[in-house]
Amino acid sequence: MSGSQKTLAELGLTARSGQNPSVTGISVDSRAVAQGHLFAALPGVKVHGAAFVTAALENGAAAILTDAAGAELAGPEIKAAGAALVVTEEPRAALAYAAALWFGRQPENMVAVTGTNGKTSVASFTRQIWQALGLPAVNLGTTGVEGDWEAPLHHTTPEPITLHRALAGAAEAGITHAAMEASSHGLAQRRLDAVRLKAAGFTNFTQDHLDYHHTFDEYFAAKQGLFDRVLSDEGTAVLNIDDPRIAGLADQMLEDGRCVLTVGRHEDADLQLTAQRFDGTGQDVRLSYDGQVAMVRLNLIGGFQAENVLIAVGLVMATGVAFNDVMAALPSLRTVRGRMQLAATRTNGASVFVDYAHTPDAVAKALKAMQPHVMGRIIAIVGAGGDRDRTKRPLMGEAAAANADLVFVTDDNPRSEDPAAIRAEVMLGCPNAFEVGDRAEAILRATDALGPGDALLIAGKGHETGQIVGDVTYPFDDVEQASLAVAVLDGKIA
Repeated sequence: MSGSQKTLAELGLTARSGQNPSVTGISVDSRAVAQGHLFAALPGVKVHGAAFVTAALENGAAAILTDAAGAELAGPEIKAAGAALVVTEEPRAALAYAAALWFGRQPENMVAVTGTNGKTSVASFTRQIWQALGLPAVNLGTTGVEGDWEAPLHHTTPEPITLHRALAGAAEAGITHAAMEASSHGLAQRRLDAVRLKAAGFTNFTQDHLDYHHTFDEYFAAKQGLFDRVLSDEGTAVLNIDDPRIAGLADQMLEDGRCVLTVGRHEDADLQLTAQRFDGTGQDVRLSYDGQVAMVRLNLIGGFQAENVLIAVGLVMATGVAFNDVMAALPSLRTVRGRMQLAATRTNGASVFVDYAHTPDAVAKALKAMQPHVMGRIIAIVGAGGDRDRTKRPLMGEAAAANADLVFVTDDNPRSEDPAAIRAEVMLGCPNAFEVGDRAEAILRATDALGPGDALLIAGKGHETGQIVGDVTYPFDDVEQASLAVAVLDGKIA
């Protein structure tokens, strides 16, 4: 996947001293540095990577990539060691391009999707459509690398070395099509800057991650970077113009002469969702594009899933697939683990769903999306993560109270915070909710409350298989807990 050695120049880097050593690898963790490596000493939220230069040099680093602050902190030490020093205003971007050059290969047809909600579903649906059409494909993101080649990932958008190692591995395995999630963190930290995209999608924009981005404008600017910076001038932007902020981006890109495919329910959308009909197992949708109309069955719960499918359809079409061919593949789509996933069904016909909804908008959308499918009451379980945006906690409670008949507030991933304090902040938005701290007990009690025709939504953790309390991650899977609760309550196990 990569040469055993490449010079700094071959990685697009220039050292201050004019040195051009051959490096044997690239590392961002000083503990992973081996003899001859290039070590990227990046600015961090809490500490600058230059603090670890000593360890990197001791482990044999031949070159250090950093910014002016890092050079000031570690420059004399680097010079004394005889290592090459590369200084740039944007070391994260330089690392991204160096990693791409080091590993050398990417799948030929790369697309990415950003947005507050729906990224994982869109990436998975895009991959599933390609596969249904016989194209070797993967999706990369929150659930790792899935599809015709698989590998674990620890972040939605991993740092460039891990990302390009995975992309090169996929390409080596014969993967020609790949859809990846582009998180706001990953975009702000320039992790995708060297990915060669044919298309990029934007699902929606609502409150999240304000603990990191601080303001809505900063948060939107991070996501807009996918289109302003990463997507090539020849690439296609697939934009949901039902969202006013995204509609504004579409107008701006069209004014700039960029290639834009608008999607949504809006009458001006290029690819339009014109009608939906719901039942207990999915929905029928009517789509129109360029004078062509299709009626398609989606075996997916939730009206918003049709919006996710629109983005996926646009991304696939941007890689050269015809509209009618894409339509033929849609009935085969299956929900992503932890995204409106049917976890269990009680003997009285009541259903239990698990969803990753962890923002106010996502909770509201998920609950509203269930309503056309449910004949009885809707019950919701919500919580909020610790060490994250506190302002959304009461809004999470409000979203649940406004769209469910009965609400249980429980623990999510409290991390270092007091779980009771987090629950109290959520309860501000839903004072009539039941507070049950233990998540397993909350699932059991909410499942017990289900009558014939009712449905329960367990929101917040989705595909996750652990609960983070303090510094410890305890095994916990909402789908398993829901199945266990139903089995116990319906007498299937003692």
